[in-house]
Amino acid sequence: MSFTRPETFTTRPTLQGTFGMSATTHWLATGTAQAVLERGGNAFDAATAAAFVLHVVEPHLNGPGGDMTGVFSTAEVPGKPVVLMGQGPAPVGASVQHFRAEGLELVPGSGALAAAVPGAVDAWLLLLRDHGTWELAEVLDFAIRYARDGHPVLARVCSTISAVAGLFREHWPTSAELWMPEERIPVEGELVRNPALARTLQKLVQAGAGLGEAFAAEPAHTREERIDAARREWGEGFVARSVAESVRTPHRHSAGTDHRGVMTMADMAGFRASYEEAATFEFRGHTIAKTGPWGQGPALLQTLAILAGFDDDHLDPSTELGAHTILEAQKLALADREAYYGDADVPLDYLLSEEYAASRRELIAESASLEFRPGSVPGREPYVRALRTEYFPPSGSNDAGGPPAFGAAAAPGRTGSAAAAAGVGEPTIGEPSVASNGETRGDTCHIDVVDRWGNMVSATPSGGWLQSSPAIPELGFCLGTRLQMTWLDPGTPSTLAPGKRPRTTLTPTLVLRDGVAVSALGSPGGDQQDQWQLLYLLRTIVGGYSPQQAIDAPAFHTTSMPGSFWPRTWEPGGAVIEDRLGDDVISGLERRGHRITRAGGWTLGRLSAVVRDPRTGVLQAAANPRGAQGYAAGR
Repeated sequence: MSFTRPETFTTRPTLQGTFGMSATTHWLATGTAQAVLERGGNAFDAATAAAFVLHVVEPHLNGPGGDMTGVFSTAEVPGKPVVLMGQGPAPVGASVQHFRAEGLELVPGSGALAAAVPGAVDAWLLLLRDHGTWELAEVLDFAIRYARDGHPVLARVCSTISAVAGLFREHWPTSAELWMPEERIPVEGELVRNPALARTLQKLVQAGAGLGEAFAAEPAHTREERIDAARREWGEGFVARSVAESVRTPHRHSAGTDHRGVMTMADMAGFRASYEEAATFEFRGHTIAKTGPWGQGPALLQTLAILAGFDDDHLDPSTELGAHTILEAQKLALADREAYYGDADVPLDYLLSEEYAASRRELIAESASLEFRPGSVPGREPYVRALRTEYFPPSGSNDAGGPPAFGAAAAPGRTGSAAAAAGVGEPTIGEPSVASNGETRGDTCHIDVVDRWGNMVSATPSGGWLQSSPAIPELGFCLGTRLQMTWLDPGTPSTLAPGKRPRTTLTPTLVLRDGVAVSALGSPGGDQQDQWQLLYLLRTIVGGYSPQQAIDAPAFHTTSMPGSFWPRTWEPGGAVIEDRLGDDVISGLERRGHRITRAGGWTLGRLSAVVRDPRTGVLQAAANPRGAQGYAAGR
């Protein structure tokens, strides 16, 4: 087979066993998930416990006020991938007219005005109720202890707090009180606590005993009733009240101006997480399952549909030909994401059809395209907005900036540091790039768990990070900013509208073979999530790599599409590449016209994965070494 052989050395082994496997973006969450499995819990108990721990230990990447999406299968129905939908919609008061009246051209990247209804907590509790086995008190005990008693803080949490310390001191005093006690930024390894969050979680547990505001009645009699009582307490009780009261205070947003949020108790009460049918595509004997096109997940499926028509030598990410072909296919799929995806009627069947994929495949030439090229769908008009390589709002706007610059040519050959300074093509391991105004690009955590019975879950919690908006003192967390992924222009598939979900970047993956789930994987990283996952899939499915070999292998991604995060700029022909791909390959890509950002040796992606062989019951797990934070565990 004409595919680059994997390196014999890996940074850590691909774990193997038969009992259970967990892999997350933080070792404490992985340890939590594995502890639950060891004590008899199943994959859903374990993933839920780990998720609440991630709220505590990776607060710069996610929080209870954020969102999540998951995809899972059960041991009872192993061939049915199910999407766990934890993406809240825009509040009733979040209209284009309101934002325009506030003097905004884009939805801000920080501040409560950009908050969608929090969806993560209700989604995890729904999953626990329907597919878990543990009591809520047992599941939340890990997170409560870490929040109450403390955990060693990550260096990246400290650097994030440092980046926004001025914002906290001058404009968000509640955040300063929570994250900079005694006016001091914590240092790496210091035990940090969040007693307010611990109390919030404990109150959710107490709601099952009839002690909550929203369910002050007889104690619930079953595990499911106790979890539902906690869900009501979240959406209708003290949490909803505190959220609604907190956003009424005007505060600084990334636009440089002060605004009130629009979230109400009715918005909180009106949201419930749900299950949805997964979008799927068959590739080389495997079924890849993703969220629907209200998220970016199907763009990965479209990329696979385009690549499916090439020989294996075009699919090798470690060669010039393979990297070029993959980058060009990704650009085409991501152009369609911008033109067609949203919480609306999306023609996904046609976008995934062989007829359409073949027409897109023909556009891949020997040289890199610097154009934005959405495809043509019968009866549809692709939306193409003015593309910006820099963001400068029009004269008179309250958004910070200078004169407008639409469609200006991007400078080729950026170095990693130059790209970061320009705000384009930043090297990232899925950790956020955080500006002093709270604007954040790249984000998120990830969890994969498989148990000995064959239950398997992949989930990507995000949003509500500490730099999103002012902390709500009595809750110990803040709201997210997912609405920044909507547009304020009319006629786009993802135009802001009350009750409509923003087109999320959260995109976990489940892989099935012969009608049975065999792998769960995912990565943080905003627009890069599926791009990095694609490399893993190609290397494992086509190249025969082990999970750890695929995660360790050199990564890259395109920046040649409008970003999902404020200020929504793009870099025509841009590609960010780890140096380990090799000088010959990188030089060849540059000759083909790709505008390369060299990202260093180990900088791109925070992938993790779990695997199950349904014939033997052997389980595997692997996690990313970049950033020295993610870990897998199992036996």
